Amino acid sequence: MPEHKHTNRLIHETSPYLLQHAHNPVDWHPWGEEALERARTEDKAILLSIGYSACHWCHVMEHESFENEAIAKLMNDNFINIKVDREERPDLDAIYMSAVQMMTGHGGWPMTVFLTPDQVPFYGGTYFPPEDRYGIPGFPRVLISIAEAYHTRRDEITSNAQAVITELRRMNSVSASSEELGPDALDACVRQLMRSFDPVNGGFGSKPKFPPSMTLSFLLRHYHRTQDRAALAAVELTLGKMAHGGIYDQLGGGFHRYSVDEKWLVPHFEKMLYDNAQLARLYTEAWLATGRPLYRRIAEETLDYVLREMTDARGGFYSTQDADSEGEEGKFFVWTPAEIRELLGDEDAALFCRYYDVTDGGNFEEKNILHVDVEMESVARLLGVDIERMSAAIGRGRGVLFEARERRIKPGRDEKMLTAWNGLMLRAFAEAANAFGRADYRDAAVRNAEFVLANLKRGDRLLRTHRDGESKLNAYLEDYAYFADGLLALYEATFETRWFTEARALAETMIEFFHDETDGGFFFTSIDHEALIARTREIYDNATPAGNSVAADVLLRLSLFTGEARYRDLAERTIRLAREVMLRAPSAFGRLLCALDLYISSPLEIAVVGDGEDAARAEMLAEVYGRYMPNRVVAASAPDDPGAVGAIPLLAGRRAVGGRATAYVCRNFQCEAPITEAAELAAKIDSPG
Repeated sequence: MPEHKHTNRLIHETSPYLLQHAHNPVDWHPWGEEALERARTEDKAILLSIGYSACHWCHVMEHESFENEAIAKLMNDNFINIKVDREERPDLDAIYMSAVQMMTGHGGWPMTVFLTPDQVPFYGGTYFPPEDRYGIPGFPRVLISIAEAYHTRRDEITSNAQAVITELRRMNSVSASSEELGPDALDACVRQLMRSFDPVNGGFGSKPKFPPSMTLSFLLRHYHRTQDRAALAAVELTLGKMAHGGIYDQLGGGFHRYSVDEKWLVPHFEKMLYDNAQLARLYTEAWLATGRPLYRRIAEETLDYVLREMTDARGGFYSTQDADSEGEEGKFFVWTPAEIRELLGDEDAALFCRYYDVTDGGNFEEKNILHVDVEMESVARLLGVDIERMSAAIGRGRGVLFEARERRIKPGRDEKMLTAWNGLMLRAFAEAANAFGRADYRDAAVRNAEFVLANLKRGDRLLRTHRDGESKLNAYLEDYAYFADGLLALYEATFETRWFTEARALAETMIEFFHDETDGGFFFTSIDHEALIARTREIYDNATPAGNSVAADVLLRLSLFTGEARYRDLAERTIRLAREVMLRAPSAFGRLLCALDLYISSPLEIAVVGDGEDAARAEMLAEVYGRYMPNRVVAASAPDDPGAVGAIPLLAGRRAVGGRATAYVCRNFQCEAPITEAAELAAKIDSPG
């Protein structure tokens, strides 16, 4: 449609997903009092449609149904239509996704839910086609039958709605376990995870396969704690298969959302900030644990992709990139042999195509997703060329194809910046800065923290989302937890006291507004949030970690820095809420298992006193940051810095012995003799606790 005949209320929103629907003939409202009041006044059911910008089937349903005048008329005549971006309003998404799963046995996006005017769901589903197909009723038929039921079978709907509310509230009530939180629980979870491990392709279960970053991070910690080689082998097989698969962008870096097959070959092509944050951290950890160059390369290429394509000029990180460009899924990323020959010439193209398995038949709709099945040495041997020639051709080819791809029409990008996801990426950059000695990563982390604090904080409270100069919506538990998590990592990358102080202040606000005094743990929404039909509590780690998992981790680390038992107690109560379900379904608790691993360990508390420019201090910190040591905190300050000592009790009473940089290694606030040599510090760190 060259000209828009329609404009609806979504035109005033900042979410790119909502703005995509602003010219539909549907009379869309954003979620808010105006829409809810209209439903009550006109006695109409609410049609709630929830999706997100990078969702392929959301675009399909928009094109097929929401741009269709006849379907739009049915919607407008019979319902109050509300459109929600799940990334902006995860509170609504959580409530109504639970309801849809309860009603249908499955869930997903786009999500379509019908509510009474007082917001209670009575019917729902995901994608509906414009006419009956795939064994799914057509959307017009659904609309007509729901509207009819709403007016003729109101009593039935009301009683069903009450049952739904009761069940939703039951789902959000959990009771804490009194059983021991010890290594036995961790070991039992590992045994269960390994039963579903795919020994051929890596990952867990069968297709589709999502990158299991939190579970792998836990297995890496388990290996560190127990030296269980099978756990390390599972991590390494999966990391290698993902890095060489089509799920990884072999030219531009960064990971796509998931793989539709068990081999990590054909992805859903959208790229999400949260996946890339967690995977960059995981590959960084794996490099520290094993020293394998592949893992460092993947971590750095992923972070470089984020700096290149997902970073705002002011330092914020964008949310997602679409799967589609020019209306076709994956079009931006795929190649034919002819295109490659034209760019590289016959000789280099033959080597490049063999290495990346590019064939005339293709592996995705007659085109090719680049991926690596065989090690470069084997391909070189097979083709009778030396490895240097092979490596040079691949390196050159990647550069040339990347430049050519940059001239293609790029997938759409969702440029809203979410506090929670920025926190995840902040930690990834801060930890990579330490591990790889990359000052540019440290700078990116500092700029991001400054951006979020300047634009998404009002007083002591955070906001959820920022775009085009406008910040809005109350922050959720995950915003506080993830961003405090990122700030603690940034403190350890810079030793600027303000980052620690900000992290601790956010944790205190989180405790004040989200903590459940009765059962322990944290609610998803703050105590002063808009009243919804249920106050949810998120304990499962899904694509992103549960706010409770990250909160537990943050509180445990704060207790190590400060010596405050209150933080540790709050973390323990949070972990106890999930202990029983964690043992039954460990794959849904990867991040919480990492927090439990920290809880049961005797973490190292390392304090270093010395001038920031002192080479000896830098040498000591390099020993700390050059090792895989997941359960430790590090504080550092100049010898005479009362601000640092006042803010961080771990630094109290520490002095530079003989004017030299000095390290103090403590466990459970019991400290050993001060150390002034980097080699001695390394030996102390490596000695058993």
